[in-house]
Amino acid sequence: MIAKEDILELLNSTESYRVERTISTGNMDKFCEAICAFANDMPASRKNGYLIIGAKDDGSIAGMKVDDDLLKKIAGIRSDGNILPLPTMSVERFSFPEGDLLVVEVRPSDLPPVRYRGRVFIRIGPRRDIATEAEERILAERRCSFMATFDATPCLSAELEDLDVDYIKTNYLPMVFDEETLANDKRDIKEQLASIHLYDRDNDCPTYAGIILFGKNPKYFLLGDYVQFVRFAGKDKGGDILNERQFAGPLYKMLPTLESFVRDGIITQRPVPETLFRERTVWNYPEGAIRELLMNACMHRDYQANMPIRLYQFDDYIEVMNAGGLYGEARPENFPSVNDYRNPLVAEAMRVMKYVNKFNRGVTRVQEMLKENGNPPAEFDVNTITAFRVNVHATNESGLSDLHKSTHKSTHKSTHKSNTSQSLEEKIIEFCKEPRSLSEIAKYCGFKNNRNFRERYLNPLLGTHLQMTIPDKPTSRFQKYLKK
Repeated sequence: MIAKEDILELLNSTESYRVERTISTGNMDKFCEAICAFANDMPASRKNGYLIIGAKDDGSIAGMKVDDDLLKKIAGIRSDGNILPLPTMSVERFSFPEGDLLVVEVRPSDLPPVRYRGRVFIRIGPRRDIATEAEERILAERRCSFMATFDATPCLSAELEDLDVDYIKTNYLPMVFDEETLANDKRDIKEQLASIHLYDRDNDCPTYAGIILFGKNPKYFLLGDYVQFVRFAGKDKGGDILNERQFAGPLYKMLPTLESFVRDGIITQRPVPETLFRERTVWNYPEGAIRELLMNACMHRDYQANMPIRLYQFDDYIEVMNAGGLYGEARPENFPSVNDYRNPLVAEAMRVMKYVNKFNRGVTRVQEMLKENGNPPAEFDVNTITAFRVNVHATNESGLSDLHKSTHKSTHKSTHKSNTSQSLEEKIIEFCKEPRSLSEIAKYCGFKNNRNFRERYLNPLLGTHLQMTIPDKPTSRFQKYLKK
């Protein structure tokens, strides 16, 4: 509570948004509205507000007497349920030669907006008013910034020994700080960890971020902190289980293990004929896309949930699911343009360790890599409140996704139904029994990009199966191609 010698200074304070003076003793609505406004702290000063009963507007003491009944009545405002969330306040009576003052000291709330009978009151300079919708939104956003995310809260049952301190000292801290800074830092390890929010000084224990990132056994404290891989036979969960694995441990160990498993246990490659004399390598999934999705799942998951991250593989697609839907400013209508972090400390550490970049390009990069590899776009389910799911479909035997294959088939079928059983090279050769231009051949085969078609399919046949009608002018607009 404010000291008596500071009261007189407050009476004449120029910080009018912090002080309200009144000589009224019976207007309880006025008192409640004032307390609500101070608790909301619209100017964001983080300074206490003061309702001074018994003082005139000019700061002089009115000479009133404050009895116990008035003191109890004002103190009862805190818990009568009309102001919610309950304000943090104290009430004190001060006696001066000129008379008594009743001072209500109100601390800014960490959970704004605070409402009195459903309405939000704020201070605007020397006056009190009802907040607009925009001002309520500002207060609501401020509440989010005051509240610590789960990864920043203390893991009360853990101790320093539950962290891999040697790894943090040897590997992680040099990634965060330069060599000179570390050499000059003489603090003990707890203080160093607290400076990067991996340790809580007040409770003398690691934070959940420290446990998730560098704990010796994170699953002991967070039962759902692991990745469950299952390989099902067939195209749904009704098939036999062909393989099952669990990946657990701190992220600094688990993430490289996951990367290796994706590369060696999920990604497969095979040769696919490109021409009569050339093959190309086709992957069922682009490694980078699956890696990106798993990194995002580890970064954004709700670590309070008991559901593990699910990595389920079927014959023709992969499902990745993590607990916790879209968070904060990210909503179904603005995904993936807007991003937010449920675990900002975990996200920052993963950035430092080069697993993510936090540029909000993850989803875009995944779609680009899938397209380049011949897979259809990933399907994101963002409408579930408690979970986030993405399905990625594999390429098929021909090196095309099922979607691309069906599109190619329908185009090719409409172009020339009688040749659907022939290979592309055979069709080109057969079609060129008579001289044909590049445009004619490409259209016949269902391609729109003439240049790409010529470089990829036509040129490899020249000299062996096809010849130019004007060989000395390869780029002539009158050029045609003929079977040899």
